[in-house]
Amino acid sequence: MAKKTTRKPIHELSDRILDSALLLAAERGWRDVSMTDIAAAAKAPLTEMLLKLPSKAAVVNTIFKRTDARVLVAAGATVETSDSTRDRLFDVLMLRFDTLQRDRQGISSIVSTCVCDPLAPLCYGPRLMCSMALMLEATGLSSSGPSGFLRTKGLAVVYVIAFRVWLRDDSSDMAKTMATLDGGLKRVETLAALCWGHRVEQAANA
Repeated sequence: MAKKTTRKPIHELSDRILDSALLLAAERGWRDVSMTDIAAAAKAPLTEMLLKLPSKAAVVNTIFKRTDARVLVAAGATVETSDSTRDRLFDVLMLRFDTLQRDRQGISSIVSTCVCDPLAPLCYGPRLMCSMALMLEATGLSSSGPSGFLRTKGLAVVYVIAFRVWLRDDSSDMAKTMATLDGGLKRVETLAALCWGHRVEQAANA
């Protein structure tokens, strides 16, 4: 009787691939990491990995997706307790930084490589916007329609600025990141109030 082969759960294989990619990026630099290297480190068949993740860009975008999923799970228990819109946005974005903290060195290597790639905005910009739309929805704010698009774009700008600070934040409690994020959200809130006056909070909850 032939032995049955047990296959690893898909999510477990995907996590191994992403964790291996981040570890290799931290150790060698993302520019010098190949898909073959990632498959070997993850102990995954190269062809099977390529069917799921055909390129390094796909690996990076899947890291975005995994971060989104982890933040959304954590957000359900914490973000809903915040009173104001700005507090909820602050909480969910800080949850995102908390989630990324363990892999900061690998992420920093990936970012450094992407900065020199003229195609990076095309590869990763749409995924960033999708992630920010999810962060808005997690706080009860709509990301739909023209106003939702503007909210998403504004939040993406605030996040990217805070993200750059986070990459080199050497404080034990991410104080520099928190200050930058809080300041960015305040500026966006002030700008919205100047444009729409007292209607801003109603529009935000539409």
